[in-house]
Amino acid sequence: MLYKNIAAHPSVTELYASRLTQAGSTPDGELALLRTEFDVLLESAQNRALEALKVEIAERQKNPFGVRPFNSPYEHVVPTAVSAELLGKVAPHLWQTPPDFAPNPKIKRLLDTKSEAFKSGANFDWSLGEGLAFASLLAEGHPIRLSGQDVERGTFSHRHAVLHDPSNDAEYCPLSSLGGARIELVNSSLSEYAVLGFDYGYSLEAPDSLVIWEAQFGDFANGAQIVIDQFIASAESKWNQTSGLVMLLPHGYEGQGPEHSSARLERFLQLCAENNLQVIQPSTPAQLFHALRRQVKSEFRKPLVVMTPKSLLRHKSCVSKATDLTSGGFHAILADATPAAKTERLILCSGKVFYELEAARANRKDTTTSIVRIEQFYPFDAATLSQLHDQYGEPKKVVWVQDEPRNMGGWSFVAPLIEQTLNLHPLYAGRDAGASPAVGSLAVHKIEQADLIRQAFEV
Repeated sequence: MLYKNIAAHPSVTELYASRLTQAGSTPDGELALLRTEFDVLLESAQNRALEALKVEIAERQKNPFGVRPFNSPYEHVVPTAVSAELLGKVAPHLWQTPPDFAPNPKIKRLLDTKSEAFKSGANFDWSLGEGLAFASLLAEGHPIRLSGQDVERGTFSHRHAVLHDPSNDAEYCPLSSLGGARIELVNSSLSEYAVLGFDYGYSLEAPDSLVIWEAQFGDFANGAQIVIDQFIASAESKWNQTSGLVMLLPHGYEGQGPEHSSARLERFLQLCAENNLQVIQPSTPAQLFHALRRQVKSEFRKPLVVMTPKSLLRHKSCVSKATDLTSGGFHAILADATPAAKTERLILCSGKVFYELEAARANRKDTTTSIVRIEQFYPFDAATLSQLHDQYGEPKKVVWVQDEPRNMGGWSFVAPLIEQTLNLHPLYAGRDAGASPAVGSLAVHKIEQADLIRQAFEV
């Protein structure tokens, strides 16, 4: 009855027109004419809007950074290596300072160490790999914007992209001395939602720039979940809107507790479909170097989600050589550098747990296990995994190893892909499912970590 009464009730326009007519202020015929003219005005505006949309879509399809066919990323391999000459030209801009500028003595020692590593051509750590990626892109004319709560120094005191002279509070950004494109480093406020939203918009307007948002810890990305769900993961599908935004999310289980361990890899993987995202967990400085350069050099724009390490920033084994940057490119899967002569157990893993597994294999004097790193979860490189499985003699025992609890991390995503690719069901080695990402006790963490490493070789 209520709905019938509402439907029978005169509209606001009808009531107002009736009052005007009764008051004699507007003839009835004139009201009808006004109504007709307004309808024509609205119809015309709608037609213009639809025509403008058609033109915009057509233009975006012509735009090299607009909507493109993207059946597989491996159909669009772009060169990301740089010449030794270019590296030699840009590298000093990572550590040189003006004569009248004196950085903190501790920072000066870090800069000297970086310089020595570059001159040796080996032992490039994470900071040097990232810095060389930035420097090479700037020299090639690609602007860079990097924002986040502590990006100038780096949350884990590894970047030091902006230096400070303690004697006079002067600041200096070595990369700004390159003279190429502009680099913008912004220590932003602690509002992931606002800052990530701004940087997403920035990436739309600057498709030729490397636009990066870095979380202080990857765990804090959940404060910007609306931007991730509504825009970053789905804007291309909903609105043909492409973005090359990069998210650097520190991720790794080192016993720092449930609020400082997980960037929620599983949540990003759940969002993956229709080639909408690139989700990677690089385990070497060279891999990061090529991934960042690939983001700008590619013929398409896709958001890049990077699970970045913490303990690997200064890990003695997590290093690259100059030749890793001057040749090759990003590898979605890294083969075992020292595979077993006869592989009986194939371990698949991602991130820093690889180095723990490698050390455990050596300690165990294991000669029948090969370890392969999944560096890119999505899009998943099934072809390379299949080739490596064949190359290692088609071992029947394939084990997925992860730091995260069973209901988190990469397991739920990769297990069906591994089974589909290799036609066998992978085994799981890792923590039990949990409501919290990690335990709060360092002692318990160490027990769990040792147990999952043991599982990897015994399950």
